[in-house]
This record gives sequence, C-alpha cells and structure tokens, in this order.
Amino acid sequence: MTSMDPDPSRTPDLEPGGGVAPGATPPDTPQTSGLSAPEPDTRHHFPFTGIAAILVTVLVVAVFLVVAVALVISLG
Repeated sequence: MTSMDPDPSRTPDLEPGGGVAPGATPPDTPQTSGLSAPEPDTRHHFPFTGIAAILVTVLVVAVFLVVAVALVISLG
C-alpha cells in the first residue's frame, strides 16, 4: 500500500528541510469521509439498554432519598 501523503520531491513550494515558502499552502493529505458501516436506525424506538439505565438510575436515586430521609428523621 502506498502512502497517502504527497511525495516531498514533487511538492510545489516545499523548501529544503520541509518548510513552506511564505504565502504558499502545502497540499493536504487526502481524507476519507463517511462511515464504514451504516448506523442502526434508532429514531423510532428507544433501545432496551437505555430504558434499563433510566430505571436503574431512578431506583438508585429513590433508595438514596429513602435512606437520607430515614437518617434525618432518626437524628431529629
């Protein structure tokens, strides 16, 4: 596989040592765009793992509040 970087010996405006002359813009490395695989469509349904995470979070917060209220009542 060949490198995607431009060949320094054929790059215009490239000075010895790899610098660029003032006012010159070096060529950019070609880029690839896009995804390698299509993303799953989740716009029309919420994933089960998301629902489970919300339920676990609500449960943890509820247990914390019950314990906090119980401690406040027992100290008061």
